[in-house]
Amino acid sequence: MQRREFINRMMTGVSVLGAGSRLGAQWITTPPDIERAGARHAGKVLAAIQPHSDDIAILCGGTVAKLIGEGYTGYMIRATNDDMGDDVGEPGTVGENVLRNEREVNEQTRALGLLKHFALNYNNHRMSDISRNELICRLIFLIRYLKIDTVFCYDPWAHDEENPDHYVLGHCVEAASWMAGRVHDYPEQIDAGFAAHAVTDKYYYARRPEVTRVVDITGYVEKKIDANLANIAKGPGGHHGSKLRAQLAKEGKKLPLLGDDDKTADRNYIREFVLAPNRELGKKYGLQYAEAFHYVGPAANAIEVPNKVDDYIRKNTVPVR
Repeated sequence: MQRREFINRMMTGVSVLGAGSRLGAQWITTPPDIERAGARHAGKVLAAIQPHSDDIAILCGGTVAKLIGEGYTGYMIRATNDDMGDDVGEPGTVGENVLRNEREVNEQTRALGLLKHFALNYNNHRMSDISRNELICRLIFLIRYLKIDTVFCYDPWAHDEENPDHYVLGHCVEAASWMAGRVHDYPEQIDAGFAAHAVTDKYYYARRPEVTRVVDITGYVEKKIDANLANIAKGPGGHHGSKLRAQLAKEGKKLPLLGDDDKTADRNYIREFVLAPNRELGKKYGLQYAEAFHYVGPAANAIEVPNKVDDYIRKNTVPVR
């Protein structure tokens, strides 16, 4: 293989998986909130929810690792089994794809500090066929069982999403996050001992997000690289750096970026090329590395009417004569 062809293939893979379409033009309607490191979240629980094996690591791995480092307990939830997913490594059979991606998501779960990987096992690119109410019910159960306060998932209202798994899962997570707090939705779960529990914070990622929050992930870049190194079958962990280093060595050349060993080459390749959009976003806000989200917080989910009624009563009641 010619070096130009080799490099083109490597860079095309990165473009498809992160440095290009995944973090394209962002839709920023107002100056976003900047979330910096240092908050404490003891006792809170997050779910990193993804349709496919590569979404969390590429699009929000730094923020997930940040919140875990600040006290969250976390879980990975993957909707599909990636049986028909793109394979940027050596193509395998459908069965081989399922096993390889399962193992890789387990490793990503470990790298990000999450406790467990829940696999829902829907077919890849087939989520438009499923019962959305079934998926919503399964998600409600997990929200109640794990007492999830915060979710990461594809933005259900995002633009430019051609993959049906992205928007189907996003809409179901949006519905489940609200319905899980309602005692009349699936009351048998409550009778079984899983109390109603609504999600209060939602970090929605997308190809072109409506950016309302930018998160400083500078202190968690290494964990994001670890998660992406585990993402071999579908993502940037396919030893691109070490392959490029070997190819250049055959030609009597080297790139200082790739260092003197394969481990360094693979890590620095991801740092330089896959995380390039995170650097560019960070520069806009005076940060080294950042991730962007359509963030929906507790205030947006609150029901304000009871508070307004209480305020009105307090201000306007008069003694009965």
